[in-house]
Amino acid sequence: MSVEHASRRIIEGYARGGTDLAADEVWAVEAHLEACRVCRDRLSAAVGAEVPAVASLVDTVWSGLEPRLAVTATMPRGRRRPAWLSRWMTPTMVPWLAMVMSVTLLALLLDLGDTGSGEVSLVLLFAPVLPVLGVAASWSRGLDPAYELTASVPRAGLPLVLRRTASVLGVVVPALLVGGWMTGVMVAQWLLPCLAFTATTLALGGVVGGTRAAVVLAAVWAAVVVAPTLATSRTAFALQTGGLPVWGLILALGIGVVIARRGAYSVLGAHR
Repeated sequence: MSVEHASRRIIEGYARGGTDLAADEVWAVEAHLEACRVCRDRLSAAVGAEVPAVASLVDTVWSGLEPRLAVTATMPRGRRRPAWLSRWMTPTMVPWLAMVMSVTLLALLLDLGDTGSGEVSLVLLFAPVLPVLGVAASWSRGLDPAYELTASVPRAGLPLVLRRTASVLGVVVPALLVGGWMTGVMVAQWLLPCLAFTATTLALGGVVGGTRAAVVLAAVWAAVVVAPTLATSRTAFALQTGGLPVWGLILALGIGVVIARRGAYSVLGAHR
């Protein structure tokens, strides 16, 4: 089976930093280089010919690292994480997801035990913000020990953010689905706010950073909805079926902002 290699224009453009290439071309050549040794060799030759300063810098860095690597013990094979797993989640996501699942279970137990807040389901009340903490942890600069390495390649932009967000939703949504079914809450009542909050976190995170966006949105939800609801034991409009069109609009706007600002997720500041 024949293999289609990257063109000379793309290889040389990538060697010069990719500034004259389209974003999809940069992403495609990154993916191709991971699996094609022939094109990696061509890229190495292009770097030496087109940008000798970069080649000199690499040689300088390697000359300093090589003696240290020679005496550094390698990590046992049994402790290494699969490469595909790093694309979907970070090690710090596990305790955060465990905490989210614990809150979901506690809310469900309180609802089933009739010790909640009257007519308001706690599963419904906390569903919108449960994924937010996991999303923040999945692409936070301070919580990802391999952040600098991960963020240094073009493919670590929006595609990586969306993969890790999907991994959070893949854990949270099934748990909420079971909780909603057991408490009789309509799926749309918690799913739309849940997705809308997630999209809004991503949209705002591209401006102020993921962690800050999550904290701000969680605080707003707690002050505007959670506290008044628990105080009055009455379902707020945001949790009623009449508010679903508003959540649908927020979800659409959040997705639109993420798409319009997709380049922002490759910037270091977006991962604060």
